[in-house]
Amino acid sequence: MSGAEQAGGKWTFGMRVIPNQISRARWRNTLTYRLHPRLMLGIEYNPLATKVSPLANVIALMETARRPGVIFGTSSDRIGTPHGQSFYGTLSKSLREWTRLPLEVYAGAAFGTYDDRVRPIGGLNVLFNERWVATALFDGVRVHTLLNYRTGRHEVGLVLDRSWNPGMSYSVSF
Repeated sequence: MSGAEQAGGKWTFGMRVIPNQISRARWRNTLTYRLHPRLMLGIEYNPLATKVSPLANVIALMETARRPGVIFGTSSDRIGTPHGQSFYGTLSKSLREWTRLPLEVYAGAAFGTYDDRVRPIGGLNVLFNERWVATALFDGVRVHTLLNYRTGRHEVGLVLDRSWNPGMSYSVSF
């Protein structure tokens, strides 16, 4: 859940721009609605590729102190693919209680329609404080990194794509 969503808004608008990327990934806009604390639905619009695709995220099992959360969802296929949809399932867990470090991890699998195969996926969040979060994520092919700053219902981020091309992201909830 993004910081903007944590701030209480049911709607979240997000935008990501990565200038040196293919058309579909160069400019991405999302609009989501949280129907329930465990269910989010929305759309993704990639104006340079004139592509609209569905977004969904379902928390099937909430994380507890002893077990990971289970999440299923769909979004556009990984960064760098010209088209396609991704369907994923992940296990996610905060490691703070076990390690005393501000770490969260996830691991799972994604089926991408672009290359018609299942890939392992995973990631690590480092929560420096309530405002700053660094993320390293593996999309099954490449690693991408993000550094996000949260303030109220806004979140601004630096994105480094699979080829280390820099980009920016922004989201706001309302």
